[in-house]
Amino acid sequence: MARLVEAFEERGYRWAYRVVNSLAFLPQRRQRVLFVASRCDLDPADVLFVDDAEAPDAETSLDTHAHGFYWTEGVRGLGWAEDAIPTLKNGSTVGIASPPAILLPDGDLITPDLRDAERLQGFEADWTKPAEAEGRASLRWSLVGNAVTVPVAEWLGGRLDNPGVFDDARSHAWDGAGRWPNAARGDCAGRVRIEIGAFPLRRSREPLADFLSFPGKPLSARATAGFLSRTYRGTLRFRPGFRDRIAAHLERMTGGPAALAEAAE
Repeated sequence: MARLVEAFEERGYRWAYRVVNSLAFLPQRRQRVLFVASRCDLDPADVLFVDDAEAPDAETSLDTHAHGFYWTEGVRGLGWAEDAIPTLKNGSTVGIASPPAILLPDGDLITPDLRDAERLQGFEADWTKPAEAEGRASLRWSLVGNAVTVPVAEWLGGRLDNPGVFDDARSHAWDGAGRWPNAARGDCAGRVRIEIGAFPLRRSREPLADFLSFPGKPLSARATAGFLSRTYRGTLRFRPGFRDRIAAHLERMTGGPAALAEAAE
């Protein structure tokens, strides 16, 4: 960020940036930095810092809500998302997709269908299907993972077209040292930290379990066993009953409790 800001300042730009979370619009926790710079009358702060809403409530239970997490983790991190999925990623460089897992209220453990992954980015289902004519079908996951969430882009474009009026009371002194804040503005004359959240708007939306429109793929026994085993090797804390549900899914996939004991070793 320092290099980017310095390059714009050297060229006489005013700039502003803000971390925005896609959870403001869709059931995907996806934080991305939006950066706006200008050398005209447009103040980037009038684009990025006008809208601010409270973060969505996160009071959920395993019995009533779907929860997303990275099944490839489990020792030091989890990517736990309540009534949402963690950030969709682009998969491996050879096109092997690894979408996050979703534990549904009924105990089913799935990975989302690609068409729902498109919808979780704000696209229509099968938006990336034409890409199959140019390469492997699995590379569609890369297109989804690399995309900017559509309603986030729509919000930013709308504010570029119709800026508001920035409240300078949000500005706070910042010496530029240490970790960069989640929002800031400045120019060649100085920089300030902005007190603002990651949710410009708060749209009402369906619970994740209701949002999903296509049957998900059950997480394989191998993937489930690997994840469950890692949870016993780390020190992460889990929701009460979470590992029991993962174990129950593994038992359904394998048809026996022996694999559960093996996975827990």
